[in-house]
Amino acid sequence: MKLHTGTRWAIVAVVGFCFSLAAWAGDKKGKPAPNPVVDSGSFGLFVKGQRVITESFRIEQQNGINTIKAQLKEAAGSSTVQKCDLEITSAGELIHYDWSQESGGSINVVPNNDFLLEKITTTEGGKPSEQPFLMPTTTLILDNNFFVLREVLAWRYLAADCKAEGGNVKCQQGPEEFGVLVPQDHASMRVRLELVGKEKVSIHGAERELLRINLTGESFAWALWVDPQDQFKLMRVTIAADNTEVVRD
Repeated sequence: MKLHTGTRWAIVAVVGFCFSLAAWAGDKKGKPAPNPVVDSGSFGLFVKGQRVITESFRIEQQNGINTIKAQLKEAAGSSTVQKCDLEITSAGELIHYDWSQESGGSINVVPNNDFLLEKITTTEGGKPSEQPFLMPTTTLILDNNFFVLREVLAWRYLAADCKAEGGNVKCQQGPEEFGVLVPQDHASMRVRLELVGKEKVSIHGAERELLRINLTGESFAWALWVDPQDQFKLMRVTIAADNTEVVRD
């Protein structure tokens, strides 16, 4: 299932600890970052104002391993239609990525020497096909449908390209390019991220001052808003071309 036909995403990951910005946000308020839970909750996906999908997620950091788990449920039903499980080391090295859907089929991405190997299973009990990628094991996975992976992407960008100065975030001038593996497309791509700055945004009727990050590529343009006062958690995403909005519940 693809939620946005014709829209693509991708990045090549940077080497570094992708949760360092979340930890910094906790420290600057005089509190340690939550351990082991870095973030958990849900996003609502709205198309033309109508909620169509709920994504529940949980991010944990323990013993040098970062685990990101998420599942999708249709707004009209209670069953899980897709789920994913990503594990990476504190240095950004992929341990594994697993994706599956209720209707059948699964994808597994694992390190293969210094590169990546994708295994695709289309039927239960079937033999998986394999596709190698000459991409480093620090490449970030960017699944088509899980927005929590955009949060991890934003953290990697901020950790790699930005630094904290006097309670503010200062980034290098101009966009930063990354590349990623998009398992469902069996492809690698490139995207650009750029910090726009602070904007006042309405979240569930309350005005919040958030940091806007633009995420763009050849055929798409997204706007992401993260909360610098709450561990840079992803709060809102808009995809204007698809009349789509994602909001944290």
